[in-house]
Amino acid sequence: MNILVTGANGQLGNCIRNAAANSPHNYHFTDVNELDITNADAVSHFVKSNDINAIINCAAFTNVDAAETNVDLARLLNATAANNLAQAAKSNDAALIHISTDYVFGGNQGNTPRREDDPTNPTGVYGVTKLEGEKMIAQSGCRYLIFRTAWLYSEYGKNFVKTMLNLTATRPELKVVFDQVGSPTYAQDLANTIIAIIDSNKIDGNEGIYHFSNEGVCSWFDFTKSIAKMAGNTNCDIQPCHSSEFPSPVERPAYSVLDKTKVKETFGITVPYWDDSLQTCIRNLEETN
Repeated sequence: MNILVTGANGQLGNCIRNAAANSPHNYHFTDVNELDITNADAVSHFVKSNDINAIINCAAFTNVDAAETNVDLARLLNATAANNLAQAAKSNDAALIHISTDYVFGGNQGNTPRREDDPTNPTGVYGVTKLEGEKMIAQSGCRYLIFRTAWLYSEYGKNFVKTMLNLTATRPELKVVFDQVGSPTYAQDLANTIIAIIDSNKIDGNEGIYHFSNEGVCSWFDFTKSIAKMAGNTNCDIQPCHSSEFPSPVERPAYSVLDKTKVKETFGITVPYWDDSLQTCIRNLEETN
């Protein structure tokens, strides 16, 4: 198969490169310099001329706070571009694998893990535009898998783990919110799952929305404590605080745990525990540094 990967220089895109290293398929890794996915004609031409059989869309506007003042750009990247890829996939009988977010559920909706069919109610521009992208893909008529994920981190780019590694190593004390709970997601675990599904030809007949994050639950405070401990950053005094101490233009979900029953049962996968995957990531970062 010929497979197009967009946003290939980002966190998940780089992890897809790793996961696909031994794949029998032919991958086209692109970012904005190689393919502008906001240009429908460019997308259509690329997919057709390269006989693309599957698209993995890792591109998005992911800065939650900045989206509030960059509405048009967020919508262009999160909704319009997703629709362009879906339309091209439909026209060329290709499958689209798209990455979405827990933010489609919005603010406080109880303390039960979110299922794929739970009501959506995004409270900020980021969540709204990502949900718009989901709906456009579903309405396009293409074959698709949408993976909603949360708290994504990796060895690549800017992310919470790398930021906390730096802060806990350089600051004597640090406050981190304890009243927001979720499940961290190691991007390499998500990438491995996506490539395994492609390689096993399990897209057809299993189209739809799926949730993926690592197993287990923690707060940002707990997450930071584990990061510091694994890295040996023991001189930083990490203290819990309320979200109200860090005002944001967007209401963060207080409980943002995703139910992964569907993805595990449908594709027969085992999802690693968040603490185990965090150790892997930190070990890799230490080896490269």
